[in-house]
Amino acid sequence: MLYMKYIYTFLLVLAALFSRAQDSLPALQLSGYIEAFYAYDFARPSNGERPSFLYNYDRHNEFNVNLAYLKATYTQQKVRGNFALMAGTYAQSNLILEPELARFIYEANAGIRLGNKHNLWLDMGVMPSHIGFESAVGKDCWTLSRSIIAENSPYYESGARLSFTSANEKWYLAALLLNGWQRIARVNGSNSPDLGTQVTYKPNAKMTFNWSTYIGNESYTSAYLNRYFNNFYVQTQLSNKWGFIFGADLGAQERNLTSNELDLWWSRVLIVRYSPSDKIRFALRAEDYDDDKNIVLNITNNAFKVYGISLNMDYWKSQNAVFRIEPRWLYSPNALFVKGDKVIQRNFGVTAALAVGF
Repeated sequence: MLYMKYIYTFLLVLAALFSRAQDSLPALQLSGYIEAFYAYDFARPSNGERPSFLYNYDRHNEFNVNLAYLKATYTQQKVRGNFALMAGTYAQSNLILEPELARFIYEANAGIRLGNKHNLWLDMGVMPSHIGFESAVGKDCWTLSRSIIAENSPYYESGARLSFTSANEKWYLAALLLNGWQRIARVNGSNSPDLGTQVTYKPNAKMTFNWSTYIGNESYTSAYLNRYFNNFYVQTQLSNKWGFIFGADLGAQERNLTSNELDLWWSRVLIVRYSPSDKIRFALRAEDYDDDKNIVLNITNNAFKVYGISLNMDYWKSQNAVFRIEPRWLYSPNALFVKGDKVIQRNFGVTAALAVGF
């Protein structure tokens, strides 16, 4: 297929550049990541797919690769850039609405530093989302699976970002013009850029406060319906063994063009992590997601409400390699999980993953 030729060409170019990096291109770095998994859903879905609002580890009773990428990073004092291609079930599930070639882009962005005295940057292209504390890279997250709050807000975005980091690195501020809510290519019918902001405050090395926003059109028709979204989280390491993250989303979207009424959705997540040693870590997560009007999750005739509990167990072989296993229980008061020919209120699954970065 045509896109495979592009992938092979990219890999050959990266290999050639990497072979020269230490001598002639010290600013160029090559990195990669592979995360393989096996998931078993006790509902035993006949189509092999786990609940549709989960975009990671979403194949039942199957060994597969959730995410694999190869990335080139170029960094100098006044310029920087990233380019990465990816494969895996995450890309297949989460980028299905993008043009075919764009579904393999993990990152593709370039940036320039504005001025010499301040850490002020302008970046453009496809970038990781400015929303939330979880990313598509499982190794960087406290739990194996992503929270519902993360699965149903952007993992990536395309646009321009103006960012500032204070001299003491305690404050990070960003303003963004975007193509849409998790979009690389702008959708027909959406004719103006969407807006985003981010404020991050780190009073010390053990605590982070973050507030991110998004304003944009999500109707993708001639009817311009505004979406207003806020994400907040605090992450802290209480001691060498204990840490926690609390995150919350609050979103609103115009109901129609004939009224000023807004439909709301919200979600919350709490993760507590215990690390008895450098190699062993446990994380307990409690979460809920409430989308009464099915704004984000239009997959049921009833109001979408889900509660979840999971227990994550890690074995870190090294700083770049981790084996994980996680049982996860989900409950909905309005039945939405499929088991055979029935729709039930509960879902239980166990996932194991092995992630290696290099």
